[in-house]
Amino acid sequence: MKSVSFTKDLIGVQDELLRFAYKLTANREEANDLLQETTLKALDNEDKYIPDTNFKGWMYTIMRNIFINNYRKIVREQTFVDQTDNLYHLNLPQDSGFDSTEGAYDLKEMRRIVNSLPKEYKVPFSMHVSGFKYREIAERLNLPLGTVKSRIFFTRQRLQQELKDFV
Repeated sequence: MKSVSFTKDLIGVQDELLRFAYKLTANREEANDLLQETTLKALDNEDKYIPDTNFKGWMYTIMRNIFINNYRKIVREQTFVDQTDNLYHLNLPQDSGFDSTEGAYDLKEMRRIVNSLPKEYKVPFSMHVSGFKYREIAERLNLPLGTVKSRIFFTRQRLQQELKDFV
């Protein structure tokens, strides 16, 4: 009997979930895919749903988490980690959003500062700027999490210190 009620609630919330998925993705096909993935996840985890709680909220949370995880996965797949000695392919996007000459100069100055650092600071910082999380960087570089955090912190402080005249 519990399964019939769950299925009925699931069908009843589909239209609202589709609208929410469209707000997240801004693409009709991706919204339909997200709705389908959310529905499957809910059906797989039906036993984890506690009756007489906010079903709609539970479904929205599942959808939001799937969307965030998919987005992070796409960002990770599109990130290139530069392992060259001089960071020839520095992990900053080519179109940095700087339209002014001042912005381009600041970006060049930032690259110069980062490139002047030892490799053990450059690589974690470049990965962090590219969207990697601290834990992912630690795993990929086989370093303790605290070491990764402190190296990124040190690099940020160094950038702030050396760029204070440019701000």
